[in-house]
Amino acid sequence: MKIDVLTIFPEMITDTFRHSLIGKAVAAGLLNIQAHDIRKYAPDKHRTVDDTPYGGGTGMVMMVEPLYRAIKAIDPDNRSRKLIMDASGWPFSQKIAKELMLEEWLLIICGHYKGIDERIKQLFEMTEISIGDYVLSGGEIPALVVIDAVCRLVPGVIKEVDSAMSDSYFNGLLGWPEYTRPREFQGISVPDILISGDHEKIRKWRLGQSLNKTKKRRPDLLAACRQDSEISEILDAEDEHVEND
Repeated sequence: MKIDVLTIFPEMITDTFRHSLIGKAVAAGLLNIQAHDIRKYAPDKHRTVDDTPYGGGTGMVMMVEPLYRAIKAIDPDNRSRKLIMDASGWPFSQKIAKELMLEEWLLIICGHYKGIDERIKQLFEMTEISIGDYVLSGGEIPALVVIDAVCRLVPGVIKEVDSAMSDSYFNGLLGWPEYTRPREFQGISVPDILISGDHEKIRKWRLGQSLNKTKKRRPDLLAACRQDSEISEILDAEDEHVEND
């Protein structure tokens, strides 16, 4: 997968992805992640990338021309899937991460200040993405979040495929509690079922734990999960038990 990031702070991108699983995948040639300084594409000698908004108001707006020049230089044939990190964008989710994982080439624009000149969205087909209902000082951290979530799904980045498939949100549910050695610590023991060796019972226990956590913390996710017959059966049985009580 190829990922190009347009930013005024390229080091925030390149320095981060020298580490961990993503860094190893880049070194192995599974991923090609490059950050481009938008200022290099500014038409004036001062490398200006922002200006005051038309219509008045406080703050600065990122100018259309430097962004346009950068996109055309990096992707002259318009072949990449283009994203803009924007607090007013579509909420990012594991579903979108899996969708983006199928793309061969992502081009990500990191906004700053009061946002980006709207005309860049009219000149190119863009997907605006938000990582949450809050505002950050720039689009670099959201871009890092999106890149990490997408790239860890690329085949080969995580050696244990089952590990990624059991992540929270992968199947629409929150993750189950995990334990490792020692078996007992400070008087707290690992649940007996996890050391029983009965893989089917362990699977069902984990599913039940995921369902309980999801019901408490993110009940809004359960409707989509009911498409799974086993999950739907468990939830129906619990609903019936509550009604009988």
